[in-house]
Amino acid sequence: LRYHGRHRQFYLAVAVGRSVHTYNVNKLGLVAVSNALPQDITCLAADRMLIFASYDNILHAFARNKEVVHTFEGHKASIHLLQPFGDHVISVDVDNVLIVWDIQSEEQYLQVDFDKATFAVSAVLHPSTYLNKILLGSEQGSLQLWNIKSNKLLYSFPGWHSAVTTLEQAPAVDVVAVGLVSGHIIVHNIKFDETLMKFQQDWGPITAIAFRTDGHTVMAAGSPIGHIALWDLEEKKVLCQMQDAHSTAIAGMSFVPGEPLLITNGADNAIRVWIFDGPGGTGRVLRSRMGHSAPPTEIRYHGQNGEQILSAGQDGTLQSFSTVHEKFNKSLGRGSINKKKSKKKGLKLDTMALPPITVFASEIAHESDWDGIVACHQGYITCTTWNYQKTSMGAHKLRPEEFGKHKPIGIYATAVDITSCGNFAVVGLSTGRVDVYNMQSGIHRGCYGKERAHEGAIRGVAVDGLNQLIITAGSEGLIKFWKFKTKDLVYCTELSSSPSGILLHRDSGILGIAFDDFSVSVLDIETRKIIRTFPGHHGRINDMTFSPDGRWLITSSMDCTIKTWDLPSGCLIDCFLVDSAAVSLTMSPTGDFLASTHVDDLGIYLWSNRSLYSLVSLRPLPADYEPSVVTLPSTCPVQDVDVSEDEETCDEMIEYVSPEQLGEQLVTLSSLPESRWKNLLSLDVIKKKNKPREPPKVPKSAPFFIPTIPGLIPRYVAPNEENDTQSKVVNLGVLAQKSDFYINLEEALSTNEYTAPLNLLKTLGPSRIEIELRGLAPEGGGSVEVMLSFLRMIGMMLNKKYNFELAQAYLALFFKLHLKALSSEPSLLEETSRLSTQLEETWIHLQTLFRQSLCVLTYMKSALL
Repeated sequence: LRYHGRHRQFYLAVAVGRSVHTYNVNKLGLVAVSNALPQDITCLAADRMLIFASYDNILHAFARNKEVVHTFEGHKASIHLLQPFGDHVISVDVDNVLIVWDIQSEEQYLQVDFDKATFAVSAVLHPSTYLNKILLGSEQGSLQLWNIKSNKLLYSFPGWHSAVTTLEQAPAVDVVAVGLVSGHIIVHNIKFDETLMKFQQDWGPITAIAFRTDGHTVMAAGSPIGHIALWDLEEKKVLCQMQDAHSTAIAGMSFVPGEPLLITNGADNAIRVWIFDGPGGTGRVLRSRMGHSAPPTEIRYHGQNGEQILSAGQDGTLQSFSTVHEKFNKSLGRGSINKKKSKKKGLKLDTMALPPITVFASEIAHESDWDGIVACHQGYITCTTWNYQKTSMGAHKLRPEEFGKHKPIGIYATAVDITSCGNFAVVGLSTGRVDVYNMQSGIHRGCYGKERAHEGAIRGVAVDGLNQLIITAGSEGLIKFWKFKTKDLVYCTELSSSPSGILLHRDSGILGIAFDDFSVSVLDIETRKIIRTFPGHHGRINDMTFSPDGRWLITSSMDCTIKTWDLPSGCLIDCFLVDSAAVSLTMSPTGDFLASTHVDDLGIYLWSNRSLYSLVSLRPLPADYEPSVVTLPSTCPVQDVDVSEDEETCDEMIEYVSPEQLGEQLVTLSSLPESRWKNLLSLDVIKKKNKPREPPKVPKSAPFFIPTIPGLIPRYVAPNEENDTQSKVVNLGVLAQKSDFYINLEEALSTNEYTAPLNLLKTLGPSRIEIELRGLAPEGGGSVEVMLSFLRMIGMMLNKKYNFELAQAYLALFFKLHLKALSSEPSLLEETSRLSTQLEETWIHLQTLFRQSLCVLTYMKSALL
């Protein structure tokens, strides 16, 4: 606990994994997160300026709650005690070596080795007003007062024949509270070496001590089982007991100076602020921040806004975590067979507590009217309902009537789903039975199949979005489709292996199935066929989740990988390794985060969807792809991440270049604009329309700038006299120049390569094409051979089935221009008849496809589906 002079408020530094979180006391809001250390923090202390944190044998000092400014290396064993001391910091390791460090120079000021047999240091304290002195407590029970400056042992206290666990300075000078393993607390005056008072707790060793400084003479002491005792120091008796303040040992405890507030934390992953404002001196929880005290077993996003994650843990609780702010987190409590009896007994002695939740389903449709969450418990036949808005367990216990009085052995609920309207819960049992219950009343509404739905245990149940179908998966390897209302069996399909779980994406009707042989399949519930199979994992598949649009299936397995499968392409597009296997996955309904929980890990980790922020190449990964280990996300920014170059190149988007023709049997059109080919036949009409009615007369007038002859002395150009004595003789030599197209066609006759003339023709405009085609006939300066070559070029286009519309347009124009020439030449007529049959075949094939498509389209439009 630290006081900030300028802010005039208290802050709380807490070790969370590898970093230090700083909370303000008045709201318990997270104000700062330090940079992460290489390993989990095991020891924490703070002075006015710095926070000291150690892992293993290395000590770090954080400044401004964030960056590491000092590192102290020199211990050979793990550090287990820290004590800031003015300009120095004292650390003690488990080998019993005490080192005094100079903070600024990071050098050792003093090192003292104690003999473990006679004095094993177990507690350190700097008594107030004692200059350069520290008090050490030992596992042998004795205390020693040392002067660090002169390195002298000033005094030894004989102790109380029990190991010292904690030392705490009392508000009075010279007075120290000593906590012992035996459960005794000794309030001792170290100046005169006399005991002022002695208390005893019955809950085991003393883990922490704190004194109230707001005018009440009260001392609080923590215990290993989570109880806190408050002692009145004037009356020398117990004031009250706060039982189950934490569900595990009290790790840290401090009263806020001058205020009736006690802050405690424990290994149950909770910080609590208690206020003492009630009668009898007992405290009540004012504010708290807590997570699971045992690893979560299943997480699911709740609702459609992507802001709440429901999480069930091995500690038996169901909690809701907010992705927006910690203040919106809430705990729905523990499951209980009988709530009233549980409350009377308290947490520790509660025999009515339900085992941890294994599977749950939630729906928000009617959550303000009745319970919206239904959950299965480990090895338990009864399913419980939970109310999100009341943040408590619901009213109903769902189980078949024949098990009303007695709890059967070996029969338990294995799968559960809730309808999208929130009215019905479907529960599958280990016997193969599937039941439906009403969520509002908890009444049993029937079961599927005569006796049971499946021969083996139910591995998954799912209801579609419209309450039409219910899908059940049994361990014998069958998936069955039932009518939801009438409970008739509609369809049954056999799987290649026994399924371990199913997951339905309601919007798209896609069912993900995980198998015991570590493969994943995707089934379309419309066609009831398996449409994708992914044999990608090498360990049991723990969980699956779909992206909101149903395009990705993300799976996690015991082989420590998290894989993303792209369903349209059927490819693996992302894969990464984590240190500990992901137990449960859930993707946000808004698609921005993937949440994961891991083996032996209390946290829920959020992964950002990179495709929202930048262009990400979703190319399939190669078959021999080796995933790299990714560090789990933490609350602080990752330091110095340098992306390797090969990763950069792999993520570049490769532009898809469409090939000239997708398949040889397909008819392909050219990508030319319509204006280039559509009006070739009606060019003469267009020219006639565009012809001016009267040629424009140019008025004779002097130019604005009279042209000059280039040279040093400017001279004007003499005006040209118009002479009408132009020759009427046409120079055929000029006209007879062969065009490039003509030359290409001539060459193609011998080489049989027609791509060059075609490419040339594609670059020309409509009127230029007409001129080129006119010039092919003998009267236009062409020849019969070139006309034959042109027809063969069209034949090649029809053969290869590309530029289909160009072939039609060019041929039509050719026939229009040269019909007479064609009919008089037998070689051309023969080529034309060959083209005719070719055209006929291609067109009939196309027409059939068109008609088929149009027929289906008309039926879809008109039929009453």
